[in-house]
Amino acid sequence: MQALREIRRRIRTVQNTQQITKAMKMVAAARLKKAQSNVESSRPYAKKLDLLLKNLSRAKTSFYHPLFEKREKIKKTLLFLITSDRGLCGPFNANIFKEAKSFLEDYEKDQVGLVIVGKKGFNHFRREKWEIVQSYPGLEGKVTASQLKSITNILIELFLSNKYDQVYTLYTQFLNPATFKVTLEKFLNIEPENKEKKLQIDYIFEPNVEEIFDVLLPRYCINRVQMALFESFASEHGSRMTAMSAATKNAEEMIEELTLIRNKLRQAAITKEMLEIASGAEALKG
Repeated sequence: MQALREIRRRIRTVQNTQQITKAMKMVAAARLKKAQSNVESSRPYAKKLDLLLKNLSRAKTSFYHPLFEKREKIKKTLLFLITSDRGLCGPFNANIFKEAKSFLEDYEKDQVGLVIVGKKGFNHFRREKWEIVQSYPGLEGKVTASQLKSITNILIELFLSNKYDQVYTLYTQFLNPATFKVTLEKFLNIEPENKEKKLQIDYIFEPNVEEIFDVLLPRYCINRVQMALFESFASEHGSRMTAMSAATKNAEEMIEELTLIRNKLRQAAITKEMLEIASGAEALKG
């Protein structure tokens, strides 16, 4: 009977866990729907903005902007990476950490600074003793316009002030609800298109090319940060939904196995009682 009670207790425990994972799956699915919508609605604008910048940088004119400056000697590198605030999202954070480790192997710790989104990333790299320049915990899959501007401004200012000679972004690209790709991209300096491939169109810049790029480049940088965040948020929710779906299925299989064991134990207990009754009856006859 002790074994039977233990099995019943385990079944109740797994059932409670299954209810939690099922609820988390439903919440993640709802958040994924909104995050995926943000990604899909933002991608066309991002592509057009990228195309506009490429075309203008190939135009038949000469211009200079400090965000295009390529430093000849790279002394310090800034890595902007996006992780989650909460766990239970499968390999989402582990994949970012793996790619970051591969990237950071080429640098000494005093040559790199980190700007981190997410508590998981902050805690991980603090334990690893890397320099964390700025962290943004608690976004929870949402970012306001002011937060977006703050993140972008820090990346730009650290580059323009010559504290860092290049900036990279590390995030998770959203492909579909079950497929994601860890992506490392050069953020700064911005590398213009090859000037030798000039456009056949002569642009007329009003009021002038410098003012246009003073407005366009910050917007371009903000959009790139926004897309990296949107892609990562959608990937996190998709990864969590997949993980919780698998956990719910595993719990169901475990419940079935434990129920089978419980039924066998009950059957054995009933058989034992019947044998004892039969034996007692035989003894009374004797």
